Amino acid sequence: QLQLVESGGGLVQPGGSLRLSCAASPFPLSAYAVGWFRQVPGKEREGSSCISSGDARTDYASSVKGRFTISRDDANNTVSMQMNSLKPEDTAVYYCAATAYWGGLEEGEYRYWGQGTQVTVSS
Repeated sequence: QLQLVESGGGLVQPGGSLRLSCAASPFPLSAYAVGWFRQVPGKEREGSSCISSGDARTDYASSVKGRFTISRDDANNTVSMQMNSLKPEDTAVYYCAATAYWGGLEEGEYRYWGQGTQVTVSS
């Protein structure tokens, strides 16, 4: 079973940056497409970004496009998401997820999930 662990969350002021990482074990994450999702209490989980295996094709939600960047580091078996120009509305628990196929930003396409990391954007 693929295990995913997120890190890098925290408290940041509006306009600031954070870098989230998703570490995988015991299998190579390079074989999976990976997505980042976020959820606030009372709302459904929504996709933020995703990256394919192989050609590292990416896709972004319109709410984060131009501010967030997803990338792979296959040597370290991680996928990261750089978040810049953060806004209070980016506050959420962020989850990484993996699928053996192309999942896009659809939550239901992903089989493996991490436990999440809290991101709070506030002054």
